Formats: sequence, structure tokens, C-alpha cells
Amino acid sequence: METLEFVIYPDGRVMETVTGIIGSSCAEVTSAIEAQLGTVVDTEQTSEFFAAQVYQTNDTTTQNALSQW
Repeated sequence: METLEFVIYPDGRVMETVTGIIGSSCAEVTSAIEAQLGTVVDTEQTSEFFAAQVYQTNDTTTQNALSQW
């Protein structure tokens, strides 16, 4: 589940935390929001940023044998 959490401090700073998004695609998700909020002062990548996306494929081979009788 993708989650974006925002903490707004009394001085106007905003801390944004993104969870549930693997790899660098979190930057794509947050770029429009960050553009509306103002200047990004600092970013820290979490372990999810460095995790590899896992793709699973299933290959199935079938063989039909016809009897010659």
C-alpha cells in the first residue's frame, strides 16, 4: 500500500514521508506535490528506494503426444 505522510510545522516547513513505493518511482509520485509546496531543502532515501523491484514470470511448456496406433 502506497502512503504519503505530511507533517506541517508551525514555521511552515513540511516533512514528507513516502512508504510502499519501491525504487526511484517515488520521485515521480511526489514531484508535482513538491513543486506546489516550494523549494525542497533536503531529501533522504529510505531502504525502499534502494530495493529492487521483483518481477515474477511463469513459463509453461506443454507437449502433446499423439499415439500412432
